[in-house]
Amino acid sequence: RVPAQQRTSESPLSWFRGVYLPPALHPLNKTFVKGGEWQDTDSTQEKRRAFLQDFCGKYNSRKKLQTHLAHLVSRIYVEDRHKVLYCEVPKAGCSNWKRVLMVLSGLAASANNISHDDVHYGKHLRKLDSYDLKGIYTRLNMYTKFIFVRDPMERLVSAFRDKFEHPNSYYHPVFGKAIIKKYRHNADEEALKTGSGVKFKEFIQYLLDSHRPVGMDIHWEQVSKLCYPCLINYDFIGKFETLEEDANYFLQLVGAPANLKFPKFKDRHSSDERTSTEVVRQYLKELSKEERELTHDFYYLDYLMFNYTSP
Repeated sequence: RVPAQQRTSESPLSWFRGVYLPPALHPLNKTFVKGGEWQDTDSTQEKRRAFLQDFCGKYNSRKKLQTHLAHLVSRIYVEDRHKVLYCEVPKAGCSNWKRVLMVLSGLAASANNISHDDVHYGKHLRKLDSYDLKGIYTRLNMYTKFIFVRDPMERLVSAFRDKFEHPNSYYHPVFGKAIIKKYRHNADEEALKTGSGVKFKEFIQYLLDSHRPVGMDIHWEQVSKLCYPCLINYDFIGKFETLEEDANYFLQLVGAPANLKFPKFKDRHSSDERTSTEVVRQYLKELSKEERELTHDFYYLDYLMFNYTSP
């Protein structure tokens, strides 16, 4: 069984012990793709799939699944009309992808009119773990499975900015208070009471602590533990860095309505500068060299699996 949490003392690749490779990659069904403008996107897609397959083949030596199936598929959303499965990676376009799934399934006429709360708290979309065993296996075998990922450090900084630099009625009292209490010396009473004002360095101390005062959260959990890319054979691997291009190509692949395009708008805090390479660099300056290296090691598998360049 794969452990619920990977301790920082473990070798990153030891997490894959006893896990077996899925069947070989299936070719993408390109029946619905029209026009020749997608050739470069398609070529990039095939390279990403082959790269991940090679990685998984290199670090897996047997063929037996030892992870509880319900846990394995707990982050996967189902859209039955177009037969797609989407594994949610927070801070990699997931809000807009859920909007698109709602449109595809007929729950909404346009992605532009769906509020943030409706997307995340409306319970409109089903997850794969809500089906019985036969339903899960049928969809895993028959549906087009896709995932969108992002440079690990950009995703991490984006999550920190979103959850800790803006008022938040959940992350400040639940995570902020615990982080300030454990990692801030001589914290004042107001900070301890509200949990507001967590510094990036404190957040990283929490992230790297094998005895965290509060558990992990999907917004900064590793993709390797959210979506299990070496156990579930994803047919399409999109990247946040080429989000619009990849998303609109994928919509063609699955036969989405011609007028449905991936939304361009920023889900929240639209006036904030997007978390870019330069923004990340400024945040990393707050950390020691050792903290930067340990943070990279924490996301080591994500860097390797999706061929991201180490900072």
